[in-house]
Amino acid sequence: MTGLRNGGTSMLRDRREERAVLHELLQAVRAGMSRALVVRGEVGIGKTALLDHLAAEATDCRVLRIAGVEPETDVTFAGLHQLVAPLLGRLDRLPEPQRDTLRITFGLAAGPTPDELLIGLSLLGLLADAAAERPLVCLVDDAQWLDTATLRAVTFVARRIQAESVGLVLAVRDSYEGTGFDKLPELVVSGLPEQDARELLAATFRGAADQRVIERILAESQGNPLALLELPKDLTLPEAAGGFGLPSAAAVSARLDRVYQGRLAMLPLNTRLLLLVAAADPTGDAELVWRAATRLGLGSQALAPATKSGLIEIGTRVGFRHPLVRSTVYRAASPEDLRLAHRALAEVTADSDPECRSWHFAQAAAGPDEALAADLELSAGLARARGGAAAAAAFLNKSVELTPDPARRAARAVSAAETKYAAGAYPAALNLVGLAQSGPLDPLHRARADIVRARAAWALGDSRDTLAVLLQAAGQLGSVDVERSRDTYIEAVATATFAGALGSEVDVLQLAGALRSAAPAPAPARAADLLLDGLTVRFADGYPAGVPLLRVAVQAFRAPDLTDADIEWLPLACAAAAHLWDIDSWSELATRKVRLTRRAGALSTLPLALDSSASLHVLTGELTETRSLLDELRTVRDVTGTSAVPMSAVLCAAWQGDDTSLSTLAEQSADELKARGTSLSLSVMSWSQAVLANGTGRYAVALTAATEATQQYFATNMPPGGAFAELVEAATRSGQLDQARAGIEQLSAITTVAGTAWAVGVETRCRALVADDASADGLYRSAIEQLSSTRVRGELARTHLLYGEWLRRGGRPTQAREQLRTAHTMFTDMGMMAFADRAGAELRAAGGSIRSRDGGSADKLTAQEAQIVLLVREGLSNVEIAARMFISPRTVEWHLSNVFAKLQITSRRQLRG
Repeated sequence: MTGLRNGGTSMLRDRREERAVLHELLQAVRAGMSRALVVRGEVGIGKTALLDHLAAEATDCRVLRIAGVEPETDVTFAGLHQLVAPLLGRLDRLPEPQRDTLRITFGLAAGPTPDELLIGLSLLGLLADAAAERPLVCLVDDAQWLDTATLRAVTFVARRIQAESVGLVLAVRDSYEGTGFDKLPELVVSGLPEQDARELLAATFRGAADQRVIERILAESQGNPLALLELPKDLTLPEAAGGFGLPSAAAVSARLDRVYQGRLAMLPLNTRLLLLVAAADPTGDAELVWRAATRLGLGSQALAPATKSGLIEIGTRVGFRHPLVRSTVYRAASPEDLRLAHRALAEVTADSDPECRSWHFAQAAAGPDEALAADLELSAGLARARGGAAAAAAFLNKSVELTPDPARRAARAVSAAETKYAAGAYPAALNLVGLAQSGPLDPLHRARADIVRARAAWALGDSRDTLAVLLQAAGQLGSVDVERSRDTYIEAVATATFAGALGSEVDVLQLAGALRSAAPAPAPARAADLLLDGLTVRFADGYPAGVPLLRVAVQAFRAPDLTDADIEWLPLACAAAAHLWDIDSWSELATRKVRLTRRAGALSTLPLALDSSASLHVLTGELTETRSLLDELRTVRDVTGTSAVPMSAVLCAAWQGDDTSLSTLAEQSADELKARGTSLSLSVMSWSQAVLANGTGRYAVALTAATEATQQYFATNMPPGGAFAELVEAATRSGQLDQARAGIEQLSAITTVAGTAWAVGVETRCRALVADDASADGLYRSAIEQLSSTRVRGELARTHLLYGEWLRRGGRPTQAREQLRTAHTMFTDMGMMAFADRAGAELRAAGGSIRSRDGGSADKLTAQEAQIVLLVREGLSNVEIAARMFISPRTVEWHLSNVFAKLQITSRRQLRG
């Protein structure tokens, strides 16, 4: 196969290995599975012909085909609309959130801006629904020229398809290094074998050709089919006969570009202008092109020379011979002709497509123009409302270029930088911030620029001054926008809390000093304002002083009528509840945040919500629920590209006694610290290592880790003082009683103020560890009573274990066996196997025995199957499970059939049992 269309057909020549790969993909799709494939190769190597071949072979499938074009890269969802236009009649068959998302995206309905990844999930649902009737093959040529929003949606689908009977093949140039393709299977297309290349070249030459010329072309083309077909066409007879005058070797794309430029130069001016109008239109709409051509006085006679040369065909759609022709036409045009073509297209574009119209008018501008700049600003708003952040950023970027007034240009550059950041274009956002800050900015826009700079630098891995810049911006906003100023202070605290940016007491004091300067909250105070006030006092004046205000703030967040702004800070409110040792508030707020975030499809903030909820379940001993949330968290991180180490995974590994996993997570956190300048809070990692070491009886290791954790307890978003409990146990078992007693006093200063049963129970257990025999028994019983009234089952089980160990060493084996058996059963049921093994060893030493446990058939389930089982047991439908896991309902059904076979059951009711 040459890889080139010739007169509407594809010339087949070799490509046996490539065709075999495509055949396997098609067979899998026909069998009910899904496949994604990236076909990569240089310009003209045959990617398009391979797609032609696949389309011709897929006669029993529905084939959807689009191609990216370079001028289209900034047109919001242009490619996506072309891909799914034939399927829009099926929108009503989708679940409501997905249906509404696509309607808003395509401008068919009004509504809140859809999350980018929810658009991808909705596309997956639509394709899966279509494939339920007939296998579906989606072909995307020149995917590197898709608009950013479409590219992200398509690559989302490519990573998530499994059992939907969907084949997705994307052809890209070998030089393209965009994100999204790195984890997809790839077919690299190289040049034709020498014999096939010779045969193709021989078929191309008309008349005799000197052997030296043939060898030269073969060498220069390197088997590229397009080069083999195109390069000989422009040789003069002397050049073909003797090789004289042949240019020196160059890259194939550059040689072809020159070939097409030469061919263009031979065409009449009117023909070149018509080709330029066609190249400048991103839609491929032949009617639109002819309307614009007519406006320029160009008739059908202008098309004939271009058609004769084989460069273009205009029927119901506009089709260039090769995408390289289109880009060559566009790049070869003079600035005056480009403006002329875009203006004609703008003037004939319908009012129903204001974004394309304003874009064409902007490209037609000869210089700064405030009216055009303002129109682009409006178009950016329309694009943003449909979820097209990348297109909105492009509109604003062009608006900045066209703005004549320096102050207004700087202000628009700030807005463009914010939109570039939202679109994930972090370097471009920083460049625009630099442009904005070089012009006159008022305090509001200067602060907004600083915020974008901090966020973009953080996203790029440079977190050295993120906290300082956010605090500076918050201070600047204080005199112009109190609410935004206070929100920025809260963002600074959240950054410090969740990213481990507080590395020493000095950092905390600096943060406290900055928070003290925050403007007072206007009445009535929001829940977020109450939280900021409580955190300010907590960091500035210490834990005891901050507790009363934090309690008020947490209760405010539990109110049913939270504003959207307050909902944003629910994760920080969860951290405040954890600081108060308030497990019930933490549970309510974490569950609420996860529920609201899932409902809104706000996948960018979902990882933090899931992490907080999963951490809670670790402490309540519900590790099955923790693993389910971690599976979902991993899925979200995969589709969002988030790489930060989740705190819940660290805690889960520690309480499970999984030394290998915890070591791996510690290495990942260290790598993040090295790359970004910050990582998971050192206190959380050290605390978790102390938990695991205490569970496995390595008390010296636990003491070292706990000592490190207690040095930063103020920086953690977990209960302060939790590390002191680990230190007390490790120090007692290591014979370091003075260190243990000192730890108890530090712990008591926190738990006494908190006053919850959780806090008091842990403190009482620690006092029992260092108490004399006359007091220890009552203290252990009191600790068990306190913790029994809470949901913190892990700490309760540890108290039974420590009490049983104390009883055995005191010569009371019968009572010891009762406590140790309770501890062993609890730990085993929770999956905390290191502590379970420690309890089992103590139980055997006390003369008891332990029952063996058989994992059963459930151990055969894959991680994804196990997650689906847990969600079925929650009562979720296939559609709800699919939305939770970012897969299609058909894939859920396929996994469930495997689960039923492995567990030898036949119904969901049995699964719930």
